[in-house]
Amino acid sequence: MARFRWTSPLAQVLAVGVICFCCPGMFNALNSLGGGGQVDSKVGQNANVALYTCFAVFGLLSGAIHNKLGPKWTIFIGCSTYVLYAGSLLCYNHTQAGAFTITAGGILGVGAGMLWTAQGAMMMAYPREKDKGKFIGYFWAIFNMGAVLGSVIAFGINFNVKEAKSLGDATYAVFIAIMGLGTLVALLLAPPSKVTHSNGDHILIQKFPTWLGEIKAIFLLFLDWRMVVLIPMFLSSNWFYSYQFTTVNGRYFSTRTQSLNNILYWASQIIGSYSFARVLDYQGANRRTRALWGLVIISVAFIATWIGGIFFQRTYTIDDPKLNHDFSEGASYVGPLFLYMFYGLNDAAWQTFIYWLMGALSNDATVLSRYAGFYKCIQSSGAAIAWRINAVGTAFMTELIVCFALLVASIPGALFLALRIKDHSQDVHDVDDSPAPEIKSNIIDPTQ
Repeated sequence: MARFRWTSPLAQVLAVGVICFCCPGMFNALNSLGGGGQVDSKVGQNANVALYTCFAVFGLLSGAIHNKLGPKWTIFIGCSTYVLYAGSLLCYNHTQAGAFTITAGGILGVGAGMLWTAQGAMMMAYPREKDKGKFIGYFWAIFNMGAVLGSVIAFGINFNVKEAKSLGDATYAVFIAIMGLGTLVALLLAPPSKVTHSNGDHILIQKFPTWLGEIKAIFLLFLDWRMVVLIPMFLSSNWFYSYQFTTVNGRYFSTRTQSLNNILYWASQIIGSYSFARVLDYQGANRRTRALWGLVIISVAFIATWIGGIFFQRTYTIDDPKLNHDFSEGASYVGPLFLYMFYGLNDAAWQTFIYWLMGALSNDATVLSRYAGFYKCIQSSGAAIAWRINAVGTAFMTELIVCFALLVASIPGALFLALRIKDHSQDVHDVDDSPAPEIKSNIIDPTQ
């Protein structure tokens, strides 16, 4: 059995998984209740608009911040904003001060941009090429266990609440405590220069140029065809959350049933990400073939799921009062539950595939932090628009069709890139546990 090393790539990625278990995981448990757990979902919706707007801006710039500060301080600062946001919801229970919650949402957008950019860079740059899917799967499983735990907490505390009701102070207090713990764990992360593989090889890190040079490199991503073709996929990857969390879970089910649904939604994400990541790492086929397999699998899965969603959405409209269906209804509850679970499974597979594709383009932590920041910028821009569409009272079926159309529009760009993937990245310095010859290029020229 290999000796445990804190400075090993796996240990560091698992540590980031624990941090995200505590902070984004708890946030996801709150957010997926609809309106941050408040009966009046407007404040939560508007806070999410502020959150994702700021996330889009600082997601793009966070690559430079991460490359200068390193993952420890970037993630620590990012995590602290999650604590503030959960505290603002607790405050709202007593003051109804929506302005504070919306402001905290904007600040969280800044912090989330920093956290997720650093996390993405570590998850994609630290593993060897043959293990990138596995590391993504490990991270996604641990991270989503946080959302599962948060939903279990909310379900347990609200088990006897059958009517529509805001979360109590105790629920928010538990979330704040767990988020605070995750923030402190971030201080234990090792600097990238100390992270080594089992044979002593260091991970690849470019020297930080200048702030001007770093910002220029980030904005040049808008001219990088590899990023440009993935923009529809990036844009669609969080667009559907407002529909799933507010229109489906928040509008159709009772408070306690929303929590139960979320336990199973986030558990489905664990299954979806880990199992799909193993397909992407299968060593019996080359990387281009695996990329094509992956695209076919997720395309078929989401098309089938969203067609099912259309039939479900035809059962109620925005003009109907809140339906408040409960899991105690038995057989009539099972169909909507399974649809909601498949929404979660598809989300995890979709985002796992995006990270795996980006990870196939480079092994350099500096480059991948820029890719992760660019991804989060586009993703959050879409989420901000989607939450605003939800907040202004758009017809539910219209929301669904927009989500579905964006997912379909993502396929051509992803296919264009998948067809040009090669087996090794341009900056690869090892494939297994020993040095390998330098390989000239990972991507075929798009004109070929």
